[in-house]
Order: sequence, then C-alpha cells, then structure tokens
Amino acid sequence: MNPALPVYDRRRKVALILVVLLAVMTVRWVVQAFADDPEIALIYGEPWEDMRQRSSAKINPAIPNETGFRIPKTDARLRYMHPQYGFDTPLARFFTISFKDERVSSIRMSPQIEPLLLDDAMKIVLDLQDQWRRRGWELTSPKTDPAIADTPEWRTRLRDINKGGTTFWQADDTYQTMLSLHRFKDDRHPDEERYLISLSIGNIWVPREKE
Repeated sequence: MNPALPVYDRRRKVALILVVLLAVMTVRWVVQAFADDPEIALIYGEPWEDMRQRSSAKINPAIPNETGFRIPKTDARLRYMHPQYGFDTPLARFFTISFKDERVSSIRMSPQIEPLLLDDAMKIVLDLQDQWRRRGWELTSPKTDPAIADTPEWRTRLRDINKGGTTFWQADDTYQTMLSLHRFKDDRHPDEERYLISLSIGNIWVPREKE
C-alpha cells in the first residue's frame, strides 16, 4: 500500500476544484464584458410599469397616488424610446426618475460614472447634442443659452468654476432637456480639472426665446 496516494488524490481534487472555479470566474467575466449595459428605457409621461417592464436595469415600482422618485439598483444608461426624438446616454451612477400618478414625470441624471477630464466630458456633451440635432430637437434659447461647443472660448468658460455652461433643447412643444457642464472638485484627483455633466428631462419650463 502506498501511503502517499491519498495525499496525491487530495491534491489532485483541490487542483481540479481550483481549475473549475477559475473557469467559472472567467466565463462570468467574459459574459459581463460583452453583455449590454443595464438600461432604463422610457418615454416621458408613460405609465411607470411600462418603463419597468421594458428596462433591463431593475427599479422599484411607483407608489400609487403618490409623487416621488426612484433610483435604478445599478449603474444604468438611459435609452429614450420616442420614435422621433429618441436618444441614448452613457452609463450613469446618479440617475433619478420621478413619478406622479404612477407615470414618469421627470428624469435627472449625470451621464457618467465619475467626474471626467474635460476632453472626455466634452465628447459626451457633443454626442448628446448631435443626437438631438439629428432627431429634430431644437435649441430653446439659441442666443441666450447656445449649444455647448468645443472651442477655445467655451473651454475657457468651462474652466471657470463660477461659470460653466447650460443649454436647453426641446422636442416640439412636448418636453425639454437641460444639459449642463461644470467644473467639479474631485477629492480623488485633487491635481486634475474634473467635470460633471447634468441632464434633466421634463415638461417645458423655460419658454422659447423670442426672435
């Protein structure tokens, strides 16, 4: 009888278990890497449950006969589902959807998962504005609150912590977005200029600029 055999068998079993665990972890990583981002898919004013059933990101039900808001349970991107005015955002960590009478009543979010360098923040802002232009959104106040642009003048303004930039866009006379880009103090990157994007969607609260 070989007394070393049981030890060898135990080591082989441990090695086999480690291989299986590594394989499972690898599969999970690959699935997560190639899976679609969790999303909230909605249209302003629609029934809350329609939004919940359509979205891949989990969010709690609305409270009947109440006004309030909910937050997705994970980072999620917004997919605005309107057949003409639809658009998409990157993943957001700050993301609130308000409800009233069990309907979507407003959306507030920051379409990013952390404060960004100006170049990266500008890419998101310009992409959103390009989507809106292509889909037929119009500037509410083209003179007072023009579209944010990647120009030396805009970059100088954005670097001023007391200024930043805000612009309003609207879909016909149905609803409106407010898009802001401001410098943000990020304690994790004290030596870098970081920026925060804010996006709100609701009914029209800023009147169209008179010509």
